[in-house]
Amino acid sequence: MRAIPAPLAAHLEGDVTTLCHCWRVTRRDGVVLGFTDHDGDLIADGTLFFASSGFAASEAQTESGLSASADTVAGGFSSDLIAEADLASGVFDGARVELLAVNWQAPDQTMRLSLREIGEVSRAGGQFTAELRSLAHRLDQPQGRVYGRRCDARLGDGRCRVDISAYRGRGMVLTARDRSRLTVAGLAGFASGFFSRGRLSFDAGDAFEIDSHGLAPDGTAQLDLWLPAEREIAAGEAFSVTAGCDKSFATCREKFANQLNFRGFPHVPGADFAYSFADGERLHDGSPIFP
Repeated sequence: MRAIPAPLAAHLEGDVTTLCHCWRVTRRDGVVLGFTDHDGDLIADGTLFFASSGFAASEAQTESGLSASADTVAGGFSSDLIAEADLASGVFDGARVELLAVNWQAPDQTMRLSLREIGEVSRAGGQFTAELRSLAHRLDQPQGRVYGRRCDARLGDGRCRVDISAYRGRGMVLTARDRSRLTVAGLAGFASGFFSRGRLSFDAGDAFEIDSHGLAPDGTAQLDLWLPAEREIAAGEAFSVTAGCDKSFATCREKFANQLNFRGFPHVPGADFAYSFADGERLHDGSPIFP
């Protein structure tokens, strides 16, 4: 049972209340931000809560047991504390959000109503909507390793051990057909597809995942991004690009010569093998089913 502080309980028993909601957002980098649906800024529980953000909460539902409940909070980009570029880059992903009930006439009367984490964030028309998930949602997340044919390491990390500095290139944007399709120079020395599923990082600081990489007859390269960029990409912008990996054993061996560090299980039989049967056309002598 939640215990309501005595001063706030006395206020709630009155005929008229002066309550508002405050959200204290603690990002994973340690930055703490405060927002309120009150019409003025408040200092409560050691945090300054700004009213200029236009925050508004949806109806919240709470379930007993370990069920993962969720609600949403919406607002606009009128506050400099929340920039559209920050939301796009994932700065607020996984941030902790405390919802407080505050008596705005006596801000020392404060009670925490819930503790959530920011989940999915959507943006449209200068507005954003953030899903607030209860901490019970962590129980639904996969734990440990997943056994599959493909590698579950990230290219170049401590488990992969590939020196990615040997698989990087530099280039410059020639034209941008739109925010996801670029014609670039400087990559003529790399085979078509070498940077597919790779990563493109502009010198300006932003980075994007690459869907496909191809070469044109004139020596220029075509880069298609997985998702459109959040801004217009101008001709002349310099960038670095890192090779991609499709996580298969063949790519690990032939492209990176790193098969000894492959973190998948290429010899695990798949569903097709489980449903197959012995016949006179295939060899069943106990040898690996994956070369």
